[in-house]
Amino acid sequence: MGKIIIKNEEQIEGIRKSSRLAAATLDFVSQFVAPGVNTATLDQKIEEYILSHGAIPATKGYNGYPKSSCISPNEVVCHGIPSEKTVLKDGDIINIDITTILDGYYGDTSRMFMVGEVSEKARNLVEVTKHCLELGIQQVKPGNYFGNIGFVIHRYAKANGFSVVYEFCGHGTGLQFHEEPQVDHASRRNTGPIMRPGMIFTIEPMINEGRPTTRIDKVDGWTARTSDNKLSAQFEHTVLVTPTGFEVLTDVNNEFPIT
Repeated sequence: MGKIIIKNEEQIEGIRKSSRLAAATLDFVSQFVAPGVNTATLDQKIEEYILSHGAIPATKGYNGYPKSSCISPNEVVCHGIPSEKTVLKDGDIINIDITTILDGYYGDTSRMFMVGEVSEKARNLVEVTKHCLELGIQQVKPGNYFGNIGFVIHRYAKANGFSVVYEFCGHGTGLQFHEEPQVDHASRRNTGPIMRPGMIFTIEPMINEGRPTTRIDKVDGWTARTSDNKLSAQFEHTVLVTPTGFEVLTDVNNEFPIT
């Protein structure tokens, strides 16, 4: 494993600003999430908002990825490519994942949206997944093991009858799109690197209704779906280790007090 970058104050402030823009973009696009809207339209709104704020979307052109966001409905676990053919309908759940580059710094966040009236099963999956992220964030503090993030997430998801995707993970971020460390969402207690102040990384649990395994679309090479076509949900924040705890850099709605 490579070295985990400890960010300095100037870098932290740059990453904080980019993170807030990514989260503000999610807030902005939420008004357009409705039955009958296609995901390419949402992606266009996202791109326009990011560009109008002096930033660029990190995903566009990244390893050949064609769009400015990832939009993943229902059984799509992650990396869903926005398309005019993918039209939202009542009862859908969708994840919108946005990464911004502002003044060279990266901010990465994603959120679930429920379209119209969703089933109790889908709503429960979304709520459990959101709490999985919250539990993972509560583990962030100097001296703790990264493995404890995945330990509490897996324990809670399993207790609620769901599974945790292990083929994708969180990651260091800020100066590059993906940095060390790898942040697993299912792991053993007290394993992995030790957290230190100045580390910045994403926690982004993907929780499945059925089996934890995924399959990649052979046509586009990106879209990851559940192997059993059952529902999947994901929430993501970019988190800074502070001297005494954590700061959720992508929290623009004051859900997480700085510790």
